[in-house]
This record gives sequence, structure tokens and C-alpha cells, in this order.
Amino acid sequence: MSQTTLKIRLCLFMFLQYFLWSAWYSTLGSYLGTLKFSGAEIGLAYGAFAWGAIISPFFVGLIADRYFASEKLLAVLGILGGAVLCCLPQLRTFGTFFPMLILYCALYVPTLALGNSLSLHHLADSKQDFPRVKIFSAVGWIAGGWAVSFLKAEQSPAQYYLAGGASIVFGLFSLTLPHTPPLKKGQNVSLGEVLGLDALALLKKPTFAIFILCMFLICIPLYFYFVNLGVYLTELGWKDFAGKMTLAQVSDVIFLFLLPVMLRKLNYKTTILIGILCWAARYFLLAGSATSSATALIVMAILLHGVCYDFLFIAGQLYVDDECTERMRGAAQGFIAFILWGIGALVGTFLAGKSMDAHKLATPQGTLLHDWNGIWMTPAWLAVGVMVVFLLFFKNPAKKAE
Repeated sequence: MSQTTLKIRLCLFMFLQYFLWSAWYSTLGSYLGTLKFSGAEIGLAYGAFAWGAIISPFFVGLIADRYFASEKLLAVLGILGGAVLCCLPQLRTFGTFFPMLILYCALYVPTLALGNSLSLHHLADSKQDFPRVKIFSAVGWIAGGWAVSFLKAEQSPAQYYLAGGASIVFGLFSLTLPHTPPLKKGQNVSLGEVLGLDALALLKKPTFAIFILCMFLICIPLYFYFVNLGVYLTELGWKDFAGKMTLAQVSDVIFLFLLPVMLRKLNYKTTILIGILCWAARYFLLAGSATSSATALIVMAILLHGVCYDFLFIAGQLYVDDECTERMRGAAQGFIAFILWGIGALVGTFLAGKSMDAHKLATPQGTLLHDWNGIWMTPAWLAVGVMVVFLLFFKNPAKKAE
């Protein structure tokens, strides 16, 4: 397979992978509201993805990398995931919906790591070509959101049939990818290596320990955005909000291009600090919109996504990479992913859901069922607290970022 053909197929692969994710994730809270799920239950439902992130390293490291060709495993996971998605609309109680959603996330999340490793394995110039291929993940996310809005499916079971059909297409398309045999066939892989526990030695560095602590703490306010925004926009009566929320991914693409420039002109501490500051600003904007009903403030909060995400997490992953030896690099990245998307996400989504319940209005104000100013001010001040800790205790590494 030529490199040109390979890159085209990988672009389509990334598009489909993120299209099907976008088609249900952003609108999950809005849909579950139609089933009369409580805020705590909506928070737990978003935490299903965190359970998928926790299960994924075991699956990929202990099973997939040792026994199965990546493209065939991707096909199986995509087709099974599509079947599970199509079953979700039939489940209308939390006790049945939540376990099935965890099952789906356990099938989907491994495809993220498998797709990345397959791409990096076959691209001749991965440093140059992989970021370009990865841009199509943002394009897929945008397309998924607009497809949901086009179908008026923000609160409809149709979103799961759309995502399920896309997942089956994704699985079948995976079979067109180049053959990628298991990378660690016949090798013994320890549990510590799978979870990245070898990187715990880095916590002996006070600065690195502060970084990990702040990354965990910022996950708590971070997930208020994902858990609550769809419900908020639904109560405000926004039409086609799934498509409008994809302005975040447009911003993401722009700031991905700006990130290397920022790291060259500034440093890790300043860049990450800007990312944390923008999370606080995003929530203050949303809190302001709840009292003034200013649509422009919500749009501004959505557009901040690129700097919020890229300057914090992408820069953070580059910092981790810079602090590691070659031998420890994989373990360190696995560890930070486990903290951010696993444990941090579980705590953040749970508290976001509990906060929604705590701010439920005794008497609805028109279509508003919650005190949204109170909901958004909570993560705003939490983000300010993390920013202060990071500013005071994190020291920029002596080695200059390249």
C-alpha cells in the first residue's frame, strides 16, 4: 500500500472514529433528561467513558498487543460497539442503561489507542504526517454534531442509531487498513507496565508531583462542562445545539497550530497556566450567561475550548514526554492518561452530576429547572484554586521546550 493511499484511509478512519463518538457524547445529558434521570445519574453516565479508559489499558496491553492483529480487532470492536449502541434506546431505566453504556465504552475506548498505534506504525514520517491525519478526528467530531442537529436528534433515540450505524461502518472500514500483527506476541507484559506504574519514580521530583496533582484537580471542574452544558442549552431552548457546540473543535484545530509557537516563545509553565486560566474564564462566562441570558457569552465559552484543551493537556503531555527517559516514556504517558481520563474523569463527572442535583430549583423559572449561575460558579472557583496552586508550586523545567 502506498503512503498516499495509507494516509487517505487513515484520514477516513479517524473521521469515522470521532464522528460516531460525537454523535452521542455531547448530547448524552440532554437525552437522559428526557428519561427523567437525576443529575447524579447523568454524571455517572458520563463517567462510563472513564470506566472505559480504566479498562482499556488492560485490554490493549494484556490482550490486544499480544494476540490479535490491530485491524481485525478494530473491526470486531466497531461492529460489536455498533450493536450495543443500537440497544441503548431500548433501555429506559438507569439500572439497565448505565451497565450497557459502560460495556459500549469498554468496546470503544481501546479503538483510540489501537488506531493511534496502527497509524504511527505504518506512516513513514509519523512526526509530520500523524498530526495531519489526526486533524480529521476534529472534522469527524464536527460532522457528527451537525448530523445530530440536522436530524433534530439532540433529545431523540435517533442519535444512538446514527452512532451505531457509523460504528458498524467504522468496523468494516477497519478491515481495509494495512495488516498490523500483534506487537508484543510471545512477550511477558507486567501489570505495572500496562498501567504505567514504572513512571511513579518521576513523582520523586516535587515539580512533577505538583504537575500530576494539578492535572488531577483540574479534571474536577473540567467535567462540569461536558456533563452540564447539553442540559443547560436544552433548558435555554437552544435549537440544533449539537452542531453549534462543534465550534469547540474548530477552535481546537486553530490552537493546535498555535501551540508549538507558544511553547517556543513562552515555556511549559506559562502555557499550561494559560490553559488553566481559560478553564476558569470559560466557567465565569457561562455563569454570566445564566444571569444575563447573553448568547454571546456561551459562544465565547465554547470557542475557548481550543486553548483550554490544547494549552493544558497537549502541552502537559509534551511536558511529560520532555521529563522522561526513552525507557520510561510509554509508561509515563500511560500513567498520565490513567489519571486524566480514568480516575480524574470518574471524580469529575460524579461531582458535576451531584452539583446539578444540589442546584435544582424548588420552583422552575420558565424552562429553567436549575440554578445555572450556581452550577457554573462552582467549577470556576475550583479552577481558580488549581491555578493558584500551579502558579505557586510548579517550577518550569530547566530543559527548554523545543
